[in-house]
Amino acid sequence: MEPVSLPEVRVEPEPPAERPSAGLSTRRQNNSVTPFLRAMSAVIWKDLAAEWRSRELLTAMLVFALLVILIFNFALELDAQARATVTSGVLWVTFTFAGTLGLNRSMAVEKDRGCLDGLLLAPVDRTAIYFGKALSNLVFMLLVAAIVLPVYSLVYNTNLFLPGLLGVIVLGSLGYVAVGTLLSAMTVQARTRDILLPILLFPVVLPLLVSAVKASTGFLQAQPMDLIMPWINLLVVYDVIFTAVAFMVFDYVVEE
Repeated sequence: MEPVSLPEVRVEPEPPAERPSAGLSTRRQNNSVTPFLRAMSAVIWKDLAAEWRSRELLTAMLVFALLVILIFNFALELDAQARATVTSGVLWVTFTFAGTLGLNRSMAVEKDRGCLDGLLLAPVDRTAIYFGKALSNLVFMLLVAAIVLPVYSLVYNTNLFLPGLLGVIVLGSLGYVAVGTLLSAMTVQARTRDILLPILLFPVVLPLLVSAVKASTGFLQAQPMDLIMPWINLLVVYDVIFTAVAFMVFDYVVEE
C-alpha cells in the first residue's frame, strides 16, 4: 500500500494582544468613580431630606447658637473696642458647641433608627459614606453660620460680612466636620457618646480653633495679610491632613 500523505497544517501565530487604549483606561476610571459619587450623593440626599422633614437637627443647632450669642451679649457688657476684640472668640465658641451638638445628633439618629447598620452593609465604598456624612454636616454647620452672622451683627453692631472672614469660617468648618464626623462614628456605639465625643474632639481640634480665631481676629481688625497668612496656611494644612487621615482609617473605625 502506498503511504497516504496528509495535508500540511499551518499554524498562524496569534497576533500580539493590543494594549488598552487611553480611552478605555479613562472609561474604566470613570466606571470606578461613578459608584463612589452616587453613593456619596445618596447619603447627602438622605440626610438633607430627613432633616427637611423633621427639622430636628438644624433647629437644635440654631437655637443653641442663638442662646450662646444672647448669653455672651448680656454677660460681656463691653465697649465697642473690647467687643471687636472678643468677637472672633465668641463666634467660634458658638460654632464649636453648635457643631458638636449637630455631629453627635447626626450619628446618634442613624444608630437609633438602625440605618447605620444598613449603610455599612451596603455594597459601596465606606469612604463614600464618610464623605457623604461629612458634607451633610458641613451644610448644616454653614446654614447655622449663615443665620448666626447677621444676628450677631445686629446684636453686637459689628460688620461680619467680610470676604476673608467668610473664607476662614468655611475652612474652619471644613476641618471641624472632617474630624468630628470620624470621631462621632467612633463614639456612636458607646452609651456615653454624648460626653465622650466632646472629650475626644476638643483636644484634636484645638489647633484648628486657635488658627481660626487668630485669622478671624486679623480680618476683623484689618491687620496686614503677612500676619494672617500663617494662620490660614495652618488651617489649610489641618484640613488636608485630617481629611486624608479620616479617608484612610474610616473603614477600620466602623469595623470596630
